[in-house]
Amino acid sequence: MSFDIGSVVSHFKTDGEMIHAEPFGCGHINDTYEIYCKREPKPPIRYILQRINSEIFDVKKLMHNICLVTDYLKERIAADGGNPYESTLTIIKTTDDAAYYEDEEHNCFRIYNFIENTVSYQRAASAKVLENAGRAFGHFQKLLFDFDASLLYEIIPDFHNTAKRFEAFEAAVREGIPERVASAMGEIGFVRARKGYCGEIVSGLLSGKLPLRVTHNDTKLNNILMNPDTDESVCIIDLDTIMPGSLLYDFGDSIRFGANTALEDETDLSLVNFSMEMFEAYTRGFVGEMGEYMTDAEVKLLPFSCILMTYECGMRFLADYLTGDTYFKTTHDTHNIERARNQFKIVGDMEEKLDEMKAVVEGIRKGV
Repeated sequence: MSFDIGSVVSHFKTDGEMIHAEPFGCGHINDTYEIYCKREPKPPIRYILQRINSEIFDVKKLMHNICLVTDYLKERIAADGGNPYESTLTIIKTTDDAAYYEDEEHNCFRIYNFIENTVSYQRAASAKVLENAGRAFGHFQKLLFDFDASLLYEIIPDFHNTAKRFEAFEAAVREGIPERVASAMGEIGFVRARKGYCGEIVSGLLSGKLPLRVTHNDTKLNNILMNPDTDESVCIIDLDTIMPGSLLYDFGDSIRFGANTALEDETDLSLVNFSMEMFEAYTRGFVGEMGEYMTDAEVKLLPFSCILMTYECGMRFLADYLTGDTYFKTTHDTHNIERARNQFKIVGDMEEKLDEMKAVVEGIRKGV
């Protein structure tokens, strides 16, 4: 740790004095801490402190997006009779009324409220949990339906532009560590054989066939805080990749994660399969919330988006492996290629079940 947490926290308008801090969560990108502040005679209060990865993000633009979206969500949630300080994240301002603090070494920090009495899941224990997740992200999309996406920065340019991702992948093959490239020729061939997938959603957005929406872009199950008693959604978190995009990105990425019968780090590929039960559950929740706001073109591409997002994620894991693990946090040298193999196993399973997936979407849309 190259910074003093207590000193950092002193620059924020927290309620009370910090008395304890410890690492929190399992995110790949930012450094996250749980902090406790003393506020006698009241009990201590918790917050989430994060050092934002400024090598990946333009912090000023990122926090601009998060502030706009959370302020808008608070208004919508309050208007619907909900609790805006529980149902969306609250940014704790600095003593200078800024959304983040930058220290002398250019480390950038933010603090969020800690939403108590919630849990997040690495895997869905039941179809009902995943249906609730689909409902959560569908509702998130619905709340932001009228938000002007042009107000947001593209935090990571071409983040889900799969055609650009493919170009970056090919550059990683050309410029990667020779030993790693040699060890991954089978996986490289898998990616190249599916190059035709890459332009489908990108071209739809460019032509206007698909509407541009505000999207979360990291819709894994563990980015939803849930009520531990009911497994219903309380709050969607990790808003770093909020930006303009297609809701197909959000839907597909949720299925990539939620309908995988194993975690994305699982190396026993016999355990890695695509669950139609989980796909149907999530789709029922998502379409149940967002269905009337979706275009026919979006509905038609829902199943394909699952393949595309899983393919893209695997391609990114593989590219990072080839070039020396510079983006995703890893615990060992082969971590990223193991993740890629996991994703590619799911891609193959989805391809075999694509017609079933289409039938499920059609049935849910018709209310069957």
